[in-house]
Amino acid sequence: MPARLQVLFSGRVQGIGFRYTVKQTALGYEVTGWVKNLADGRVELLAEGARDELEAFQVAIPEAGLRRFIRETQSEWSDGTGEFRGFEIAR
Repeated sequence: MPARLQVLFSGRVQGIGFRYTVKQTALGYEVTGWVKNLADGRVELLAEGARDELEAFQVAIPEAGLRRFIRETQSEWSDGTGEFRGFEIAR
């Protein structure tokens, strides 16, 4: 059964290519889902896959050059639903 990971990133995470970098990083992992800007200035990530893939993906995001923009992350795990077919930037 797939796991679901929701992450809220805060800091200077909008207007810097954050979502594009997360999407490109996702290509290296067997994960599906989306990343989007929130009205309050945060970025939300919702991804599904094997838990170990999701954990590796989550570690890779700051390592992709984004660490200096991230002030805080909040993560929440739940059971996956299998509803996603790829990884995209949501509007």
